[in-house]
Parts: sequence; C-alpha cells; structure tokens
Amino acid sequence: MAEVPEADAEQVARTILLDQLTGRARSRSELADKLASKNVPDDVASTLLDRFEEVGLVDDDAFARAWVEGRQSSKGLARRALAHELRRKGIDDEVAKAALDDLDPDDEVEAARGLVRRKLRSMRGVDDMAARRRLVGMLARKGYAPGLAYSVVADELRAAGRDDEDAVPDLDDLDDAGGS
Repeated sequence: MAEVPEADAEQVARTILLDQLTGRARSRSELADKLASKNVPDDVASTLLDRFEEVGLVDDDAFARAWVEGRQSSKGLARRALAHELRRKGIDDEVAKAALDDLDPDDEVEAARGLVRRKLRSMRGVDDMAARRRLVGMLARKGYAPGLAYSVVADELRAAGRDDEDAVPDLDDLDDAGGS
C-alpha cells in the first residue's frame, strides 16, 4: 500500500475534523479516535488538534459544560450518569468535575420530580408497590442516588394521591434493622 504524502494526510485529517464538528461539538478525545480510525498519522492528528484548540474549534471545557447542561435538561440525568458519559467521551476528570459543579442540586431534584411526574401519568393502572419500584428503578438508571430516588418517588406518589404508606418500609426502620 502506497504512503499518502504528508500534505494530503493533513488535508484529509482537516476535512475529517471539520465534518465531525459540523453536526455538534466533540471532545478532543472523540476527534483523535476518529482520526486514528481513518489511519491519520499521530503526528498529523496531534498538530491539527492543537491548531483546532488554538482557534477555539475544539474546547473540552466548553464541550463538557454544554454536554452536562443539555443532557441534564433533555434526559434528566443525574451527576453520576453525566460524569460517566463525560468519562466515555474522553473528558479529563478535572474538566468534568468543573462542568458538573455548575449543576444546581435543586435543579437535579426538580429534574427527578419531572421524570417521575411524566412517568406516573402512564402508570394509572399499575398498583402503588409496582409503580414505586418502577419509578425508583428509572431514577436509579438515570444516576440518581437511592435516598433521593425513594424520597422523590414517595413525595410524588403522595402528591398524586397514591400514598400507600404500607408499600415501603420507613427508611429509618431500615437503618435500625440493619445497624443493630
């Protein structure tokens, strides 16, 4: 297989990067992976990615902040799930932490409440115990801590008039039973 001249490799890589950035912002790691999958030499890829960062076309800080904001508002994901997604996107832990620190904990609780309210509308024929289990499971899959999930689900079931208190033991009772 013939070697591609360096100038051609650079032009190919530049085209790949611009195509990748057309649809949405991407992390440097995602772009580097794409270039590697297209057999762009590492030195060419690194040089171009550095240049794209210099001119502001690649910015992991901005990408992480936008990703967190967008996924939290559209999908209702909790900090833990968002951190996992950022890690998969190749975002440095410090950059991810800074982006996640911008999240307001009250917004996270409200997002959980919104998810539960929406899902509850489709659960009219489901008994309270099953509804509680499904709702807590849904929140867990979206990265919410168990305590928050149980609390939000209990509050929303109560607000909907579906407050079967016997369906789930009091969390204080669970603590007492396990610690004695």
